[in-house]
Amino acid sequence: MRTVTVVDEIRAWARQRGSHPAVQIARSGGGGIDTLSYAELVSRFEQIAAGIESEVEARHARIGLVAPQGIEFVENALAILSAGACLVPIPEGTSDDALAEFAARSHLHGVLRAGTPGVTRYDPAFRAEAEFAALAPAYLRFTSGTTNQRKGVVLSHHRILERLSAANRGMGVTAEDRILWLLPMAHHFVVSILLYLRNGATILLPSSSLAEPVLDLCAFSEPTVFYASPYHYGLLGKDPSPRRLDSVRLAVSTADGLRREIAVRFMDRFGIALTQALGIIEVGLPVMNLVNAACKPTALGRPLPEYDVWLRADDGDSVTARGPGHCGEVCIRGPGLLDAYLDPWTPSDALLGADGFRTGDQGWFDDDGDLHLAGRRANRINMAGMKFFCEEVEAVLDRHPGVARSRVSSRDHPHLGQIPIAEYVAADAAAPPAARDLTEFCKRHLPQYKIPRQFKPVAELPMTATGKIRRT
Repeated sequence: MRTVTVVDEIRAWARQRGSHPAVQIARSGGGGIDTLSYAELVSRFEQIAAGIESEVEARHARIGLVAPQGIEFVENALAILSAGACLVPIPEGTSDDALAEFAARSHLHGVLRAGTPGVTRYDPAFRAEAEFAALAPAYLRFTSGTTNQRKGVVLSHHRILERLSAANRGMGVTAEDRILWLLPMAHHFVVSILLYLRNGATILLPSSSLAEPVLDLCAFSEPTVFYASPYHYGLLGKDPSPRRLDSVRLAVSTADGLRREIAVRFMDRFGIALTQALGIIEVGLPVMNLVNAACKPTALGRPLPEYDVWLRADDGDSVTARGPGHCGEVCIRGPGLLDAYLDPWTPSDALLGADGFRTGDQGWFDDDGDLHLAGRRANRINMAGMKFFCEEVEAVLDRHPGVARSRVSSRDHPHLGQIPIAEYVAADAAAPPAARDLTEFCKRHLPQYKIPRQFKPVAELPMTATGKIRRT
């Protein structure tokens, strides 16, 4: 029996409302808007798919995609899925050496470059090829690698449809929605681009992520949903113009932790509360702050209806007490969880036991049932028996006007076990704040044991491709 896919559902929209806009992209320099209808989108990706099938044995093949942000990425990604292959996004600008390394790690059968005819073919030797093919695989993406341990997450067509249905219980996207999209497609595609197209909505792509071109496109297309990162909302919140976003019903913040000052500034500027969402490549979008975004902007919010989110103590028991002093590892059960890790091949049966998916994140629930993240378990510092997270200290340091971004880590201490130390990028490289000033600032916001014992100015901090701090 043939597997129903998200591509089938996009084709259905093309039959029902073929002239409805699927993607609108603003030309650079204020040169107008290019629109691609659902009928045109399907025609274009089916033509590309036919070319893929003529060149490679596409069924279940892992095909890497290198394409610029925009319509080209969307149509080529859908073409790979339409051909029955497994989509493996590759960031544009990846060097030849890095691409060869990625192809080997992903066991690619080929690479498709948008705008370049043909598929560059590879001959992988993957021991779990039969197990991989049996899943009806659709998508392979590697985790962000904040700890330098990137894992290849495999999703089947079935899991993608489960994930999209569960996520839309929170997003509520319909064919009447117009989604202003600002994230990189090579890193965010399934519970976003595919979700919008599956539900017949229109994706709006500005010519740049800067505030002026974003607001220019908004004035023309009147978006109903924003999907962006805190960085993008920070840029918009600083816009001095009088332009508003009165058509927006939902502004989702994801890809990084939302800082209170960004949420407050955006709320003051546009009158819209930013809804933080927890996106996990192995899981999907299980938690959204749909209830208390205005009064608790830094909370992740409550689990969506189809997910069971619970906290696991170190001994394996459930943490039932509420409050920031009662943290546990965030574990998730529900639909759309990953099918496998690629290499070494590890199917979900070996990953998802009674606990569900163990995220590695430490969190706590407040009295309202809203989930808050404390930090990664790997980023926990234990100083003389007092445990806290690097992220807690970074959140304070990043509020200092002289700090653009910080990274806190631990150093072994012969008597205390571990002590916190900090690196930071100065807002003004020519005049970095003194360690004494940073210490005094931390004293006003942190207990003594959480204050870094060393502050080191650095020119830059290592980041992942998705904009998260890379941990050593």
